[in-house]
Parts: sequence; C-alpha cells; structure tokens
Amino acid sequence: MANSKYEYVKAFEQPDALLPNTWIVIRIDGRGFHKLSDKYHFEKPNDPRALNLMNAAAVEVMKDLPDLSIAYGVSDEYSFVFHPSCQLFERRSAKLVTTIVSTFTAHYIYNWPKFFPDTPLEPPHLPTFDGRAVTYPSTRNLRDYMSWRQVDCHINNLYNTTFWMMVLRGGMSNTDAERELQGTVSSDKNEILFKRFGINYNNEPEMYKKGSVVYRQYQLEEPKKGGQTQEGETPSIPEKEISKSQQEKLRKLRRKAKVVVEHVDIVKDDFWEQRPWILSNKPGKLPVQES
Repeated sequence: MANSKYEYVKAFEQPDALLPNTWIVIRIDGRGFHKLSDKYHFEKPNDPRALNLMNAAAVEVMKDLPDLSIAYGVSDEYSFVFHPSCQLFERRSAKLVTTIVSTFTAHYIYNWPKFFPDTPLEPPHLPTFDGRAVTYPSTRNLRDYMSWRQVDCHINNLYNTTFWMMVLRGGMSNTDAERELQGTVSSDKNEILFKRFGINYNNEPEMYKKGSVVYRQYQLEEPKKGGQTQEGETPSIPEKEISKSQQEKLRKLRRKAKVVVEHVDIVKDDFWEQRPWILSNKPGKLPVQES
C-alpha cells in the first residue's frame, strides 16, 4: 500500500498487548440491566429465561473462539478465560475485549426471541455490555478469581432470594426488607426463608446458587497423584513453544468438542482435576458416542 502524507496519524496509536505468559480474563457486564429487567419483566429474584439466554450467548462465543479455555457466568456478567499460551490478536487488549463483547452481544440479541418470544426488544431498551481485560500470572490466581466469582454468586443469590421473598410474599417494602437484612449472616437468611416461607435454600436450583460454567467436554479423568505442582499450580506453556501451526491444530481439535453448560462447584479441586484440559490447554479424549 502506498504511503501518504496522512499516514503519520498511525503514530498516535498506543500498543496495548497484554503481559505474556499470563491468564487473560475478559469480564463482561450488562449495562443498565436493572432498567432492562424492569422493562421486560424479568422474574425476581432469578429469571431462568434471562440466565439461559446469557448461557446460550456464552456457548456461541466459546464456539466462535476456540482459543477460550473456560467461561463462568452469573446474573448479567460473564468471564471468558484465555490460556497463558494464547496468541490470538497478538494478545492486544482492545481487540480481545471488543471481540468478546460484540460477539456475545450479537448472539444475545439474536437468541432473545427464543427465550422471550412474547416480549420483542424495543429501543431504547436494548441490551448492551461493557468489558475489561485482566491478566493473572499464575494458575492459582486464575482459580482464585473463578472461586471469587462463584462465592460472590452464592452470597448475592442468598441475599436476593431472601430479600425478594420478604417483599413479594411477605408484603414488606423494599426499604423495610433492606433494613431487616442489614447485618445478617447466611444462617439468619436461611432461617428467614425456612421459617417464614417454607423454603430450604439448599433445594434452590443449582444455576442460581453456583452460576454457570461453560467449557469443552472431553472424557473425565481420574485425578493423578502428584500431577500438580505446589499449591495447585499448573505450569503454563511458554509461548515460544506454541507455533502458529500448533495453535491452529489445537483450534481444530477444540472445535470438535461439544461446548457444555454446567452448574457445579469450581472452588474445590475436583472440578479441575477431572478436567485437566482446561488448565493444560491440551484437548482431552472426546466422549464415546452412544449408538
């Protein structure tokens, strides 16, 4: 391409490559979803249609981007994780964030009629998302991040479930319910739910309590003794060991795997030890197809 006198403006562009050999988490959040949920009459405290729509969009993002290792979603947020060896878009933050946000939003809007067939989207109340990129230097940091989001899911859901039962079934005002719940701990909220409304929180749907985990499905493996390094660290693969041809081969293998959504505990080691491909970035064995 011929140079021109205007090409000097390229010098104003700033490099934004993320730190090499680190886990990349792209976390997206719904913008103004309180108004959106009111406009389209989302059920309180949880609307399975809205949550399943979020999950459906996340699955499509995972399919579109085989470089992703895992994703976790709760409410109107989703976290998408790239392995330290990932070189997609040369690890440029803006490219990664905008690709995730735009792809997710496109599928969210496209799939809306499947989950809300009687309430079509209308301007100005249209779903939009923002995003940010954060890097984590170790597998332990990455797992702690995922644990933080799931623990946060439980804390918020227990509060919201109790709050909305007090308002919707208990006839309390929002202000009175908030005032009564101030300073309460988990056991207090469980007691309110059970004694006043006959609700055993343990029996609530797992999606509400644990959020949604999205990953590629391979055959589960038995945990190997001594297979992990100290404090659960899994060594990352130095990026120089992953050539472009190897990266493309891995993408093709990942595209063959089914993307699944589960509502399981990701704080404990069991989930990760049975699915070592998530942290190792090496595809496992595809499940045997039933005849």
